[in-house]
Amino acid sequence: MSDQGTDRLGREELRTLFLFEALTDEQLDWLAEQGRVERRDAETNIFAEGELATCFYVLLRGTVMQSGRVRGEEVEVTRTSKRGVYGGAIRAYMPDDPDQRYANTLRAITDCELFVLPATAFATAMRDWFPMAVHLLEGLFYGMRRTQTRLGERERLLALGALSAGLTHELNNPAAAAVRATATLRGQVAGMRHKLAMIADGRLDGSRLHQLVELQDDAVKRAAGAPELSALETSDAEDTLTDWLDEHGFADGWRLAPSLVAAGIDTDWLDQVALAVGTENLDPAVRWLTYTVETEQLMREIDDAVGRISGLVGAAKQYSQLDRAPYQVVDVHDLLTATLTIMKAKIPAGVRKVKEYGQGLPAIPAYAAELNQVWTNLIDNALGAMGETGTLSIRTAREGDMLVVEIGDTGPGIPPEVRDRIFEPFFTTKPVGEGTGLGLDISYRIVVTKHRGDIRVESRPGDTRFRVYLPISPPPVVLTDAEPTAGPTAGR
Repeated sequence: MSDQGTDRLGREELRTLFLFEALTDEQLDWLAEQGRVERRDAETNIFAEGELATCFYVLLRGTVMQSGRVRGEEVEVTRTSKRGVYGGAIRAYMPDDPDQRYANTLRAITDCELFVLPATAFATAMRDWFPMAVHLLEGLFYGMRRTQTRLGERERLLALGALSAGLTHELNNPAAAAVRATATLRGQVAGMRHKLAMIADGRLDGSRLHQLVELQDDAVKRAAGAPELSALETSDAEDTLTDWLDEHGFADGWRLAPSLVAAGIDTDWLDQVALAVGTENLDPAVRWLTYTVETEQLMREIDDAVGRISGLVGAAKQYSQLDRAPYQVVDVHDLLTATLTIMKAKIPAGVRKVKEYGQGLPAIPAYAAELNQVWTNLIDNALGAMGETGTLSIRTAREGDMLVVEIGDTGPGIPPEVRDRIFEPFFTTKPVGEGTGLGLDISYRIVVTKHRGDIRVESRPGDTRFRVYLPISPPPVVLTDAEPTAGPTAGR
């Protein structure tokens, strides 16, 4: 059993601990009054990573092991029996970080005795006895945090700039197509008006004009459902139509044939036109009908271009989540699709995309825009590793109470000697000026700290996979940016 006893240490015994050896008698007496001795049985936790940091611990006797969670695995950091090592609420004196948690786990390997000081008492002692040291430590801590925050913001802005350039390029293509089609359509409509005037100037009676209008409607339906032809089939069909038009006195039948073939019109259908309007009106009637199907094709081009623009805008909204609550229940597949759409311009033509999405995966509570940043960072790293050729794979699945998103590449892999450092802030293998070393650090914080999930990596030459684990049911516990995700706290 663990003993939360009320034993006290005297002044002289406290002075034998290296942490307190330079304190005055009055300070040691105050510590003796505030602290207590606790005993912990072997193989029990003294404190656990993620719990509220309520106490500061100093080892008096026994052996302890410190560990931390690194990408889903419990990793031993150190094991010691040195009297006086300490851990726990070592940052309790930081006034702007009240909701502190233990950054790692401390476990008793053997039966242990510890001097335990409440976090509030430790904070008071630090601020009252060592004000200058506390100011220096606060300046160092907050200065590093501000630097990391600013560089993180720069990383986000650089990524946003690159994505914006790609999105602009993607939007420009359909917009230019719509402009071209609109300009051509204007000329086609003018031609239709001219030919209709020739047809309807009294040379056709009402019944024949009615038949021609019915043929026009049929031409529009044919154009909408025209089958896809091979190059050889298209060439043969155009030759056949050109011959028919030449036989009926058209001097430029070869100009009309491609539009008519694309609309699914054949010689039998043109025979119906000839029968309806007569030989003397065949030329203006066929040209009018050709304008009709060309106009229909142009409108389909415009509709397709506008649809692509709308899809890109929708993907941009899904990616940025500007019109939605930061925290919501989301379909991860929608987020991945939006990210791939936004990043389309960055994916080289020689890179093949493979998507294997799990069926029936539930929506999850998440910060959608931040998850999109995670996908962007991981995909961008995968593309950078592969260069111009390779396979980008994106897979989703469910494992127990976690939803898993895997992003893989066929690049050279991550060297074993740096694999343990890739999530460290500012660490990068890219040339100077090409990377801040914050992409994976930001991703780790978003997934692990903000969503209480995990990121793991497996890598060998030709097969690197980053796996993101996200909780399906429980809402995430939101912590401050200042909170550490992991790290050793034992002294000496």
